[in-house]
Amino acid sequence: MKGLIVRNTGSWYDVRTDDGQLFACKVKGNFRLRGIRSTNPVAVGDWVEIDGGFIIEILDRRNYIIRRASNLSKQSHIIAANVDAACLIVTIAHPETSTTFIDRFLASAEAYRVPVYIIFNKVDLYDEDERRYLDAVMTLYRYLDYPCFAVSAETGEGVDELAESLRDKISLFSGNSGVGKSTLLNRLVPEANAKTAVLSEAHDQGLHTTTFSEMYDLPGGGAVIDTPGIRGFGTFDFGREEVSHYFREIFSIGQDCRFGNCTHTHEPGCAVLKALDNHEIAESRYRSYLSMLEDEGEGKYREKY
Repeated sequence: MKGLIVRNTGSWYDVRTDDGQLFACKVKGNFRLRGIRSTNPVAVGDWVEIDGGFIIEILDRRNYIIRRASNLSKQSHIIAANVDAACLIVTIAHPETSTTFIDRFLASAEAYRVPVYIIFNKVDLYDEDERRYLDAVMTLYRYLDYPCFAVSAETGEGVDELAESLRDKISLFSGNSGVGKSTLLNRLVPEANAKTAVLSEAHDQGLHTTTFSEMYDLPGGGAVIDTPGIRGFGTFDFGREEVSHYFREIFSIGQDCRFGNCTHTHEPGCAVLKALDNHEIAESRYRSYLSMLEDEGEGKYREKY
């Protein structure tokens, strides 16, 4: 019997069949013997075959988004599968999401062919300086052709425009803890009743409120996959020579480098370094690129960005 994974609690998976029935299933142990280097070989969004309460086969994925497992650097963690868009929810403040975190997420999504929407939440809380910084950051990513949305899950500002863009799509919600994912989900899908929490006053950081991944149907069509907040984004299986391929502007400008294997760090005739000097590449993006070059060795996962 064929079904869609709509909920993952760690050991059990809820599978929804075409006729709307839900089955609680487990993964057969032999999945872990097939060379799948993942802490979760099955993810929400996967289509699977089930038999007698067991998932016996994962059907071909058209894409997925992945990160390095935080405690097992040689393994991956699949965040979601078969998505039309990955919605990265970020905040300029309360708490601040670093551009390095954003860039790592974007690079990983590029590698696995997942379009990204960047959703800047909590705009109702920003002062004048934070608003100016928000405008600058949105201008940068829009220049790179990443759709950006400025919203307030608390007041509803900008949420209708976002909802229209998500219509009829399967979208992933991801981001640091505390950026308001659950509040935004409740705004889009009121019956979700996702648990929310206030920020830690001591560190202006979020507390984990979502403890497992779950798919919610959107009222206007489509669905959202809500995932636990993440505090670090370790990229997985990127060779040093591949990293530049996943930074759109660096890859494009790098075609003009003197050497085909240019790392864009020191080589003569490097078009990327020239563009950086001419302010044609944002310094924040280049720093993110360098940080990912450092990830080549095992154990380079950075816990926090």
